[in-house]
Amino acid sequence: MRVAMFGYQTWGHRTLRALLDSEHDVVLVVTHPKSDHAYEKIWSDSVADLAEEHGVPVLLRNRPDDVVTHLKEAEPDIIVANNWRTWLPPEIFTLPRHGTLNVHDSLLPAYAGFSPLIWALINGEPEVGVTAHMMDEELDAGNIVLQRSVAVGPRDTSADLFHKTVDLIAPVVTEALGLIASGRTEWAPQDRSRASFFHKRSIEDSRIDWTWPAADLDRLVRAQVDPYPNAFTFHRGQRLRIVKASVSQGFYGGTPGRIFIKEGDGVVIVAGADARFGRNHGLVVERVRTEDGTELAAGDYFRTMGGYLTGQP
Repeated sequence: MRVAMFGYQTWGHRTLRALLDSEHDVVLVVTHPKSDHAYEKIWSDSVADLAEEHGVPVLLRNRPDDVVTHLKEAEPDIIVANNWRTWLPPEIFTLPRHGTLNVHDSLLPAYAGFSPLIWALINGEPEVGVTAHMMDEELDAGNIVLQRSVAVGPRDTSADLFHKTVDLIAPVVTEALGLIASGRTEWAPQDRSRASFFHKRSIEDSRIDWTWPAADLDRLVRAQVDPYPNAFTFHRGQRLRIVKASVSQGFYGGTPGRIFIKEGDGVVIVAGADARFGRNHGLVVERVRTEDGTELAAGDYFRTMGGYLTGQP
């Protein structure tokens, strides 16, 4: 088939790499210009550079303005999209005879929208994955062609889950295109009663609320490991990033945010809205990063116990 590809960052790069390695002919690539947005500078392998290396025509667009004319000239049989950041109108996604195959890094219908791996980890999901579905007018809601999942390990970070799922892109794209090329047209509708839709992450979403249970805070920290903007709190008026943490072995009571006691290689921070009853685990902060970028073991940063970590300066 003749394939046009819409995509961006490493997700789009892996998709284009799979297309170039396949039996299909890539006739046009549409991608976004480079961005200084904190999340778009992460996993930023260039789709444009890969296309140009293989002599594939490239369009750089923030939105798909004036793309229809170029698509008609390229005459694709199908569009494949992965991590295209703005809405594609029906005049684009219905233009090829096979429509548009969208590749999304969640197990749809759950976690449609943005930053699905981070949200899934924060929410304690047991597995994540990649879904290839036929695009329709509702974002990430089209019929499912193919879906693959991987387990979330007990100490996995968002970076771990990125590597697990990005490795699924090539086989999912290749197999899904094979099914479409074979003539199949009937795919599995999504169960909309199970659908969930998440917004883009921002720095504000990384702010620690010490009334959360320690297990939830542990997942938040693991979801915001490098290269993502770390989960943060404030100590003595200064922003403090939590680089590594875990749930305490012991139970600790008091006021959420209290810098309490050393445990193992870290320092326990009281956590949970009902911490006053003393039946909560705390969050053991193990490594921190100060506003000037200095990373320290928690025991070296917190030289004395007492005081509080807060949500505001």
